[in-house]
Formats: sequence, C-alpha cells, structure tokens
Amino acid sequence: MPDTPTQQQDRRRRLVRTTVNRGSAYLVLVLFAAVMLFPFVYMATGAVKTPSDTFRYPPKVLPRVPLVAEIDGEEREVFSLDFGSGEEPAVLVETGVAAGLFVDPDNPERTVPWPLDLASETGSTVTVGGESLSTFDVQLVAGTETLALQRNTVVGRFQQLDGDGVTYAVPRTATPAETIDAQWSNFSEVIGLRDLDRALTNTILVTILVVAGTLFTSIMGGYAFARVRFPGRDKMFLAYLGSIMLPFIVLIIPLFQLMVGLGWVNHIGSLVWPFLFNAYGTFLMRQFFIAIPKDLEEAAFIDGAKRGRILWTIFVPLSWPAIATLATFMFLYAWNSFIWPLVSINVANADNFVLTLALQQLGGTAGESPNLLFAGIVLSVLVPFTVFAFAQRYFVENVATSGIK
Repeated sequence: MPDTPTQQQDRRRRLVRTTVNRGSAYLVLVLFAAVMLFPFVYMATGAVKTPSDTFRYPPKVLPRVPLVAEIDGEEREVFSLDFGSGEEPAVLVETGVAAGLFVDPDNPERTVPWPLDLASETGSTVTVGGESLSTFDVQLVAGTETLALQRNTVVGRFQQLDGDGVTYAVPRTATPAETIDAQWSNFSEVIGLRDLDRALTNTILVTILVVAGTLFTSIMGGYAFARVRFPGRDKMFLAYLGSIMLPFIVLIIPLFQLMVGLGWVNHIGSLVWPFLFNAYGTFLMRQFFIAIPKDLEEAAFIDGAKRGRILWTIFVPLSWPAIATLATFMFLYAWNSFIWPLVSINVANADNFVLTLALQQLGGTAGESPNLLFAGIVLSVLVPFTVFAFAQRYFVENVATSGIK
C-alpha cells in the first residue's frame, strides 16, 4: 500500500532533520579538530622557516623567504611595488634621492614619498590637519596629482624587474617580495647543533630494548598468572599489581642508589633494565590470556604440545591486539621518558643523551632560533606519530579470534 501524502511529508521532515543534525555534529567536530591540530601544523611549518620568518607579526602559517634577483652579478633583494597597473617585482638601484613626503588633501591618511625634482610648486596652499601646507603638481607613475608637501625626506629609486618602469619608495618601509619556500636544511643544522643524531640513535636503541624486554616478560608473566597453577599465585599477582599504585617519583632515589651500586650511572643500561618488568603489561596480557578458550589449550596438550609451544604458537598469535597495544604504550613511554634519563645520565655525558635530554639542551643553544627548536621537536615526534598511526587499528579490536565454532 503506497504512503499517503502526510506520511511522505513526515518522512521528508525526518530526513531533513537527520541530515541537519548530522551535518551540525560533523561541523562542530571538524572545528574542534582544526583548533586542536593547528598548533601541530604551525610547529611543523615553523620547522622549515627562517629565523626572521618565525618572528613575523602577524604570523604566517606557510614558510616564506624574500625573493632575490641577480643584477650585474650581484644578488639584490626584490620588492613588491606599485607601477600603476598593480604591484610588480622591483629592485633597488639608487638610494638617497632627495624627496618630499606628500599628503593627499582629500585623503590625509594617504601619503606619497616622491622625488622633489618630479614635483613643481603651484604657489597655493592648503590646510591639512590644522597645518597650512604648500601644494605641488607631482608626476606620479599613474599620472600627475596635486599634493601637499608635509616634510622633506629621502627615497630610493626602484626599477621594474621585468621591464623598464621606475618608481620611488622608502627602502626601509618598502614591501619585500616573498615566495613560499621550505628550509629543509634546518633539520640537518639542528642534528649537527647538539649531536641530535647520536641522541636519536640512543633513543631508538633504548626504546627497542625496553619494548622488546617488556613484551617478553609481560607475555611470560601474564601466561604464568593466567594458566599455570602454583601456590600463592593469586596473592603474588595482587602484590605485583599493587606496585602500580606507587608513583615513579617515589622510586627515583632507591632506584638511583641501585644504579650507583651496580655502576650503571651514565650508562645506557640504566635506561633499560629498570623498565623490563612492567606490572601493567603483565596485567594486560593476563586478562587477555584468560579470555582465550581453554579448549584450545587442552587440545594442544592432548596432541603432546608443551607449555612453551602452546604459548608461542597459540596464545601469542591470538593476542596481537593486546601485544600491539602494550608495545605502543611502552614505545611512547620509553621514547618520551625525561625525568629518569635526567637523573641517571650526567649532563656532561652527551654521548649517552637521549632525545628528550638533547632537546632540553637545544632550548638553551638555539633559543634565538625557534625554527631549529621546531625542527628538533618535529624529529622527536615523527617516529612515535608514525608508530601510533600504524598501530591504532589494534586499539579498536575488542574480540580475540579463537577459531572455535
């Protein structure tokens, strides 16, 4: 039975209402996302700017550099000036030309600096801003105008870059011509400024060792607490899990004393060994292993498989979402660690610096060059951003595929 006209109108209203609601929600989300992403975009573009461009006001998002042109074997700055038909590129060919600062009587806010030899006095005066000024017929590029002489000054003579046109302007206030150009050399400069390449290598090494060691101990511990029965297992697990409640700042002094006793201060090992055992990782893997059906394990036992083979051939392949999540968390933690490296690595021992310490030192060395600071920050966030982008799909996987029907 076909819909009545009233039902069709109701359906159209619901469709319009749904479209408007969804469109409004998406618009709000996009605006919030743009606000959140803008600082990161500005940081990334600031990494490829010149020092003067980073101090520009009002700031520009894209990197810009002044245009230069080679005139008679000499590089000269290019300016953007009005030649009557619009702004065009021009170069300064002469300075110190005697001129006057002329003002338009009909528009006192408009001033024109122009050579005096291109102006002829009319013999009349005009009152501008309560002051009586002499008027001149000034031969401008666009034609002759009657302007009032406010005061004497000097200007520069500019020649059109792609033509024979000539105009005049104050070089100090002339608008430089610019082009969008990224300064990729900032990255190589910042790497050599504080041995950032060595710090980056150390950070990668420490991060790989911490992630690999934590995954191994968490998988082994999680399987033992989930599947292996032994006296005091649950109490031991609760005690181990309770260590998460201790803030790391409380452990710094005893941990540092332990590193001193072992002779690992100022050594890369002090950044790795204390973090190979992680209660959160063990808890995460245990909870994931418990969810795996026991039928798989019992079938493997019947086939004669030992616990080691069951763990690495059955449990681990089924636990990739949990493993990837734990690996990502530990990667970000190890990569961004700052307090413990600051305590355990001496400031004078730059050979064992990690990236966070090198960036701290860079803040003092390149404080007057924000573009180099931005470049160092981009290098530090590029790797974890890439890792997270590739691993994020595992965060939404909430069901382990067991293969049991």
